[in-house]
Amino acid sequence: MDVLGDFWTYVTTGDNWSGRNGIVTLTWAHVRLSFWATFTAALLALPPAVVLGHLHRGGLVAVSLVNLGRAVPSFGVIALVLPFSIEWGFGLGYWPTFVALVLLGIPPIFTNSYTGVRGVDPGIVESARGMGMTSRELVLAVEVPNAMPLVITGVRISAVQIVATATLGALVGFQCLGTLVVQGIAQFDDGKLVTGAVFVAAMAIIVEIGFGLLQRFVTPWAARARSRRSRRVDTVDAIT
Repeated sequence: MDVLGDFWTYVTTGDNWSGRNGIVTLTWAHVRLSFWATFTAALLALPPAVVLGHLHRGGLVAVSLVNLGRAVPSFGVIALVLPFSIEWGFGLGYWPTFVALVLLGIPPIFTNSYTGVRGVDPGIVESARGMGMTSRELVLAVEVPNAMPLVITGVRISAVQIVATATLGALVGFQCLGTLVVQGIAQFDDGKLVTGAVFVAAMAIIVEIGFGLLQRFVTPWAARARSRRSRRVDTVDAIT
């Protein structure tokens, strides 16, 4: 109860919301970093994943190589990039964290997108070819739309991981919600610590829900197909 009381006291104190280290500023910095890291990861991962999935070639090797990035701790990447960032004049905090988050976000996007495009029903693909579609038209009009549920799932997983991991930036001088966590631990301030943790968790939940709604909006046919399959299963169960 003391921890909850400290949290409530911290978030209801007006001074804690404003200024360079205020909750609003730190939250906005966290959102901005997470957005651009997710966007960049998608920009780097989607094109090769779609091309390889369309060609049905080199996928296993590419997925294996991409997933090697998951074996490298994000903080290890930050520590490796930090000296170069300082030497080349990019400063502390933001860029080392950004690079680590992009590398963290690429594997789920690449793997899901490749799997989604490669797994499109061959019958649908052959029918599209029979209608005279070019490879470009086939990718854009058939394969990518059919793979979209898996593509969005990959981006969602990456975005949630990036939001949670961005807190590590505070350890190398980037001012974000992780700053509240780090300072809370150092200062034995439970209110500040719990506030940072709660806001990061809330942001991750919002991202999760947001991508879920986006998926339902972009691919309504997938939801209808799941609903039909569910009704058929219920009907079979009722008969048996």
